[in-house]
Order: sequence, then C-alpha cells, then structure tokens
Amino acid sequence: MSLSVAFVALLAGVVVWGLLARRLTAKPWEAPGSLEDVEAGGRISLPPAKIGLWILLAVITSLFGLFISAYWMRMQHAHGDWSPLTVPRLLWLNTAVLILSSAAMQWARGAARRAQAEGVRIALVAGGVLALAFLAGQPLAWRQLSAAGYFIASGPAIAFFFLLTGVHGLHLLGGLFVWGKTVVRMAHPGVELCTVYWHYLLLVWLVLFAVLLST
Repeated sequence: MSLSVAFVALLAGVVVWGLLARRLTAKPWEAPGSLEDVEAGGRISLPPAKIGLWILLAVITSLFGLFISAYWMRMQHAHGDWSPLTVPRLLWLNTAVLILSSAAMQWARGAARRAQAEGVRIALVAGGVLALAFLAGQPLAWRQLSAAGYFIASGPAIAFFFLLTGVHGLHLLGGLFVWGKTVVRMAHPGVELCTVYWHYLLLVWLVLFAVLLST
C-alpha cells in the first residue's frame, strides 16, 4: 500500500467529516422547538446530510480497506520478521462496551422518532459515555502490550495493531465532536446520522478485531 494514498484518503475523510459536522449543526436544526418541529424543519436539509455521511463512510471504508490489505500482504510476505500478536484480553471488554454504546445510540434514535426528548438525551449521554469508556480502554490495552514487551518498533504486527486501533479511535473521537453538539441541540437529524455513524464504526471495529484475532 502506498503511504501517500493512505494519507490522501485520511485527509479526504477529515475534510468530508468537517463538512458533515457543519451540516449537522447548521440551520434549520439549530432553531428552537420540539423534536417534531426540528424534524419537520430539517426535512429539506436532511438528504444532503445523508449524502455527506455516505460519502464519508465510503472514504473511511476505502481507508481501512487499504490498511487491512496492507496488513494481509505484509503478513503473507513476511521475511522472518512477523511475530504473531497475542491480542490483549481487555479488547474483549472494550468491544462489549462499544456494542453497548451503539445500542444506546439506537435507543436514542428510537426515542427521537417517538418525540421523547428526555429519552433521547439520556440515551445520547449513555452512548457518548460508553464511547469515551471504549476510547479510554484502548490505551490501557496498549499499555498491556508494552508491559508484555511489545512496542511499536518490535515488529510489523504490533505496528499494524497500533495503527489500526489508533485510526479507528480517531474516527470515533471525531464522532464524539458531533455527538456533543447533537446533545446540546437535540436535533433529530443529528441523532439519526450519529446513530448510523456509530453502527458503522462498530462494524469496522468488529472487522478489525477479527483480523487481529486471526493472526
């Protein structure tokens, strides 16, 4: 994999995510009112936001596809420097936490459709807190590897581990930025699209976790 291609893909993802973040927090969703009013007012603006989200997901898919392809190619063409990595057990707990975070976001999505403002806020906060717990757990897993004698310069397998988990964490961190604005504004379209993004990042993580476990 060309590093320049990966960098361009990552940069494109950041740009598209920035534009989408502005779209999610722009008028008319900032207008005060009930969830029903916000939803009604946002019907015209929602399709472009959906398009922006799908473009973002396509870019992220391409990026992780490049990384995973490079991972498999490097493993298959190893010249005696590829050492199988023992995945920290903490990642199983982190995975469960991320699943719960995605479930909480789905709860918020359903509450928004039923115009249950309090339920939306509680579910959104729960989803965000669980996502933060997942992000906090990832460095702890890195420390477990370091304590076991695995460092980023120890070999290509551990380097890819840090790369894949780190880039995934950055995308989730970007999602939390929009999540925070959605919590403040309680915009139904923002809840809808954040939930889709959360489910997608959960799927990406499950794929990455399976790849790491397979080696």
